[in-house]
Amino acid sequence: MEFTFGEEHEALRNTVRSFLDAESDEAAVRTAMASERGHDPGLWRRMAGEIGLAGLVVPEVHGGAGMGPVEALVVFEELGRSLACVPALSSYFAANVVLEVGSEADQAKLLPDLASGRALLTVAHVDAGGRWDLGVVSNEARREGEGSLLDGDWRYVLDGHVADRILAVARTSDGLGVFQVEADAPGVSRKALPGLDLTRRLADLRLDRVAARRLGEGDARAGLERAWLRTIAALAAEQTGAAGRCLELATAYAKSRYQFGRPIGSFQAIKHQCADLLVKVELMRSAAWNAAFVAASGEGDLEVAVRMARSYCAEAGFEVAAQALQIHGGMGFTWEHPIHLYLKRAKSSELLFGSAIQHRERLAERLAL
Repeated sequence: MEFTFGEEHEALRNTVRSFLDAESDEAAVRTAMASERGHDPGLWRRMAGEIGLAGLVVPEVHGGAGMGPVEALVVFEELGRSLACVPALSSYFAANVVLEVGSEADQAKLLPDLASGRALLTVAHVDAGGRWDLGVVSNEARREGEGSLLDGDWRYVLDGHVADRILAVARTSDGLGVFQVEADAPGVSRKALPGLDLTRRLADLRLDRVAARRLGEGDARAGLERAWLRTIAALAAEQTGAAGRCLELATAYAKSRYQFGRPIGSFQAIKHQCADLLVKVELMRSAAWNAAFVAASGEGDLEVAVRMARSYCAEAGFEVAAQALQIHGGMGFTWEHPIHLYLKRAKSSELLFGSAIQHRERLAERLAL
């Protein structure tokens, strides 16, 4: 497969990078991550209105940009590079779920508010057991008149503490279903989780006889899996962008930091370390690009491509950040330097949507190894 970006992709990358450099620099990231919400709602609405990031894959008829997985790859690489504190991954996941599972009426009801940034949607699919696996969802939905009632606990919900609407995954008599829940509905309890990575927030949810509306009809398992895999591909792209930035910071420091009268980058040990980082970043980029292009083209096995990208990028992303911090020496461990923020994001992303080990296990099953 040939990975080729057109002029429109490069224009998109330049637009997103310029916007983030101007509006989401290190100072803005530190301010946002220290806030109660964990992101700046005004910035997110601007990103939705000015460059269409909230509705990236939402069809134009519903107010979105109508783009696909390759464009998402470009955007999430840039978001990872800047560590932007915005609910991009949760919104992307929610948009894909609505598109895959929801009826035309569901899409018309939910997507315009998501695309404009007026409402924040997120997906809750991890049950109390904490497994990132749609096959082990145990929460159940009960019929109540013409609607449904949800009881149970959902864990590790992206931006779940501030979302306006929650798309909760639960078991039904005919398979998995996706249920829209208003975050301020009676019986909804939300708890923001303390985490290592302050630039991306997670929350636990508890629903106690909460009224919910089901999206679509029949078993939603296949559509949920497609949306889940596309979101993991976007996460791999984000990890690649962050790792690339770690490499930039490490090499810049190696050129400017002098020891024994010469730049530390002139020492063979540092040269080798930087070369190793470059190899890891390029391999991450190849894996992430492959997943995105398979998702866009429909050719090849999407699950295999995404799980390969995820299993490599999860581990390599953390290794790149950790080694980049080591190149910075004691400076890298200080609060004032940004490299530790990338290390924390890399560690949290390493476990998000399942560990590399879990994805390799599923990959082995898929390939009958």
